[in-house]
This record gives sequence, C-alpha cells and structure tokens, in this order.
Amino acid sequence: MGGSTKKAKGRLKQAAGAITGDRNLKREGKRDERVGNLENKTEGAADAVHDKVDEVIEKVSNKK
Repeated sequence: MGGSTKKAKGRLKQAAGAITGDRNLKREGKRDERVGNLENKTEGAADAVHDKVDEVIEKVSNKK
C-alpha cells in the first residue's frame, strides 16, 4: 500500500473515530496518516537518488 493510500486510510479512520467517539480509532488514524506522509517522503528521496545515479552513469558513459 502506497503512502497516499495510507494517508487517506488514516483520514478515514480519524473521521470514523470522531463520529463514533472511538479515541483509539482516531489515534490509529493519525498514526496511519503520519506513516503515509513518511512513506511519500522516502519514496521521493529514493527517486531523487536514482535520478542522480543515472546522471552520473550517463556522464561516465559519455566520457568513454
């Protein structure tokens, strides 16, 4: 499950917890949303690293 999906799931749990008065569900939703945010950030960082590695490989290949 991707970060955006976990964020959405977390928001839904928070809303359901607020409606039903279930503090544990609301807390679980907040945690899921934070995990989703972290996953999105780490995915973005990994993509940036891959892009830089590809640039370096291309530069090295062009110098041969």
